[in-house]
Amino acid sequence: MQTLYVCRHEIKILIYVVGWVGADLNRAETFLLAPAALRGLRLVWLAVRFAHGSPPTSLGEGGGITAPAATAIRHPTTALRSPSSGQQTMTRKMTPTDAVNRFIEERRSDLSDSTIYNYRSNLRQFIEWCDGQEDIDHVNDLDQFHVSDFKLKRRDEDGVNNVTLYNVMMTFRVFIKWCESRGLLEGIAENIMLPDRGRTARDEKIEPERAQAILRYLDKYHYATMQHALFALLWDTGFRLGTVRALDLDDYHLDEMYVETRHRPDEGTPLKNEEKGERQVNLHEWVCTVLDDYISGHRSDVTDDHGREPLLTTEYGRPVRTTFRKRIRALTRPCEYADGCPVGRDTDDCRATKYNQASKCPESIKPHSVRRSAITAWLDDGQSKELISDRMDVSKKVLDKHYDARSEDQKRKLRREMFEMDSG
Repeated sequence: MQTLYVCRHEIKILIYVVGWVGADLNRAETFLLAPAALRGLRLVWLAVRFAHGSPPTSLGEGGGITAPAATAIRHPTTALRSPSSGQQTMTRKMTPTDAVNRFIEERRSDLSDSTIYNYRSNLRQFIEWCDGQEDIDHVNDLDQFHVSDFKLKRRDEDGVNNVTLYNVMMTFRVFIKWCESRGLLEGIAENIMLPDRGRTARDEKIEPERAQAILRYLDKYHYATMQHALFALLWDTGFRLGTVRALDLDDYHLDEMYVETRHRPDEGTPLKNEEKGERQVNLHEWVCTVLDDYISGHRSDVTDDHGREPLLTTEYGRPVRTTFRKRIRALTRPCEYADGCPVGRDTDDCRATKYNQASKCPESIKPHSVRRSAITAWLDDGQSKELISDRMDVSKKVLDKHYDARSEDQKRKLRREMFEMDSG
């Protein structure tokens, strides 16, 4: 049996035949069982009978089509013919959970631990959404409407911002492409429209004056707390969030005022650039003062699941990334460290004033933007890109492309200052 296609002219002939024989299905079938030249038309007619709920039985060698053939006409994508064996094989089906786990496992060797973490976090939301959909038992059940529903759920019900929604859908599209490459889906990924990111990553930054205002606020109202130590480290070192999280108590060297970063993936604290990211980073004296007072005062004396003593802690052990993100989002809201709201919101009614909703504030900053802003501040202070590249664990090429947020005017003024062009 070969895959069958209904041509437009065959349908026209069928309409004419039906009009001639009337509504009597048996009379029409008798007519269509005649010459072999009408084989294709008979197949069309029998498919119509099948669609009406009357699947035909086998018509034998001379009759043309069997009931499985009609099934193939009605559902051409669910029955595939094996050229060698002549047996039907069903398309492989996988649950959303199994598909995501397989996708993650196959990509693990190609991607960094941080990227795998982001993939898993974004796709976990997809799995949870699928669990609530009655018509999705397998990932094979997905269609374009499901894609749209998932996107709307994340945007409207979960209230994620434009940048987060873009990252979620980008991850989702990569996953769907993988599903298509494995024969689980077809023609979905190319039609997934990514949302507008709105404010781009390079636009989201914190000026040095604003950083200093936050530090003054912390000095006065939250001195030597975990969020004070966290923000001080991020602003002074430009560390990635995962790097700060990976620091242990004995990685901080008070006498020489530096911290040592180490790649320990087997113990849950990998570095993005693995062993290449291991280095010793000097700290300013004011940062060491904050860390010393934090360790002797607010730091919880706990260990993590591997028996290590984290530098920054909660009462439960080593903080997860989400804890750090929430602290920075909450801390960088202008209404937190300054008076009033720069975008004119009523702070009594604004939901972003709640700690768990801090990311809804359009002026709050995520930790990676603090890193970018810190790098920009070091560059604007006249430090060489070579030294900053080593300190911040970023290549000069990536630094120029993604981290140097200085305007051309800022660069020009710095060159004038460095060349002492205003001196006598």
